[in-house]
Amino acid sequence: MPPLAAPVDPVALRTASSEQPSELAVPPEQTTTSDEGSPTNANAAAALVPSSSTLRTHAPRRVLDGFGRAVLGACRFAEPRSVEELAEVLERARQEGLQVAFRGAGRSYGDASLHRDGLVVDATRLRRVLRWDPEHGEFDAEPGVTIEGLWRRTIEDGYWPTVVPGTMRPTLGGCVAMNVHGKNNFRVGPFGDHVVDFDLLTARGELLRCSREENPEIFHAVIGGMGLLGALTRVKVRLKKVHSGRLRVTSLTGRNLDETFDLFERRLPESDYLVGWVDCFSGGAGLGRGVLHAADYLEPGEDPEGEETLHVERQGLPPRILGLPRSELWRFMRLGTHNPGVRLVNWLKYHSSRPAHGKSFLQSHVAFAFLLDYVPNWRLAYGRGGFIQYQVFVPHAGARECLRDVLALCQRAGQPSYLGVLKRHRPDPFLMTHALDGWSLALDFPVSPGKRDELWALTERLTERVLEAGGKFYFAKDAVLRPADVERAYGHETLASFFALKQRLDPEGLFGSALAERVFSSAASSPSGAPGALPGVVGEPS
Repeated sequence: MPPLAAPVDPVALRTASSEQPSELAVPPEQTTTSDEGSPTNANAAAALVPSSSTLRTHAPRRVLDGFGRAVLGACRFAEPRSVEELAEVLERARQEGLQVAFRGAGRSYGDASLHRDGLVVDATRLRRVLRWDPEHGEFDAEPGVTIEGLWRRTIEDGYWPTVVPGTMRPTLGGCVAMNVHGKNNFRVGPFGDHVVDFDLLTARGELLRCSREENPEIFHAVIGGMGLLGALTRVKVRLKKVHSGRLRVTSLTGRNLDETFDLFERRLPESDYLVGWVDCFSGGAGLGRGVLHAADYLEPGEDPEGEETLHVERQGLPPRILGLPRSELWRFMRLGTHNPGVRLVNWLKYHSSRPAHGKSFLQSHVAFAFLLDYVPNWRLAYGRGGFIQYQVFVPHAGARECLRDVLALCQRAGQPSYLGVLKRHRPDPFLMTHALDGWSLALDFPVSPGKRDELWALTERLTERVLEAGGKFYFAKDAVLRPADVERAYGHETLASFFALKQRLDPEGLFGSALAERVFSSAASSPSGAPGALPGVVGEPS
C-alpha cells in the first residue's frame, strides 16, 4: 500500500446534498435516486471527511445493490459535486491504496457498480449540461446527466438520442462504460458509435481528451471498459434528427422460435427499431413463440401533429395502468410473480397480441423506448431475493439452434425465465465489446434463497452452451460469469490488450469493482499480478 502523503484539503463525501445544480443542469426530477422515483434524502447535511482522517475510517458506508437486488454490499461511498472534488477523492483514495469503483444510476443488474472493500464514487451529482448544439445535434455534458435529462433538453429542437437502453434512468457515464445498446443495434450500433469525444481523468490526475482521432486506442477501450481505466468527466454525443415525437409501430406474432426469427429477418431491412418478446414458458411446438414490435421514424410531414408531439409533455408515460397508479402497480405484480402467475400473464400477452398481427399504430418515443419505466420499482415485484438478468449474444449462423437449446434447458431445469427479449446485433470497433454479427436473448430469473445454487448451476450450463456456439455476454447484465468463461468469450489477446492499457493508465490498480474481481483473474487485472488486487466480493441478501 502506498504511504499516506501530506494531508490534502477536506474532501466532501456525501450521502446527499441540498445544493442545486446550475441553470444548465438537468431538470429537478434528475436528482439522485435510491430506486425509481425515490430521492435519496436530498436535503441531508453533507458528511465531510476532514483532512486529518482517512477515507478507510471515515467515509460513510451505504448498502448498495445491483439493479436486480440479488447482490449487495455495504460500501464506502463518496458523492463529489464537481470535477475538482472528484479529482480530490481519487487522489485521497490513491494515497491510501483504496480502490475505486464508479456508480451512476445503479442500473447495471449485477455487481458492476459495487465494491465492498473499496470506495464507490457516485457520479450522479456531476450533471451539468455543458453545451447543446441543435445545429449539429451534439450534446456535451458531465457524466451524471441521465438519458432522461438528455432527451428532455433536446426533443423540442427535433433531436432524440440515437441509442437508448430500455430505461431512461442510466447516466451518460454509465452508458459509455457499458456501451449500452438499444432496439436498433442492427441498424446504428451501440451507444459508443455515437460518442464524439470525452474527457478521461486518469489515476495519475491527467485529463485526457479522447476521440477517434485523439487517443483513439484509449477511446475504443474506455467505451465498454466498465470504468476500469479512469473517470469520465465529460461526454459529447451526436443525436438523431427526428420530425415527430412519435414512431409508427407494427405488431407481429410468431408461433414458435423459427417463425419469430423469420418475421424478424423479413423486417430487418425496412425497420428503424425491432425487438421481440419471447414466451419462455411455452414448450413443444410453441417453444420460442413471441411478439415482435417493429418501429419506424416518421418522415417530414407524415405526422400532421409533428411539431406538437415534439413537446416534452407529449412524451410522458401514463399515470395509471389497468386503473392503478403506476407507483403502486409493482405491489399488484408481486402477487403474480411466480411460475403459475407468469405463465398465465405470458399466455394472455401472446394470445391478446395475435389479433393485432400486422397492424400499425403511432406511439411516442418515450413510450416505445422505455418499457422498463412504465412501472416504478417493478424490480421489487421479485421479492426479497431479487432477480438476475442473463443476456447471451450468439453468432447468426448458430443462433436458432443455440437459443432453442437455452430455452429448453431452462424449462427442463424447472427455471424458465420470467422475461425473454430478442434482438439483432452488428459488430462494433470497441475493444471489450459484447456485440457480434448475431442475436441476443436477455433472460430474467427470480432468485429464491433456497434455490440460488441451483440457478447458478443452470447458468453454468447455459454459459457452456453459449460458449460452444462462439457467443459472448454483456457485463452490464451479468452476475454469474467466471474468469474462465470470460477468457473463452473474449479471447486471451483481447484481455491482454485491455490490461496492458490498464497498466499504462492505472499502474497502481486504483480502479476496480466487484465485477472485475469476479470475472477477471488477479493476474490479468493487476498490473503486478499480485493476488487480491481487485477486492470487493459482494454478498447476497440475507
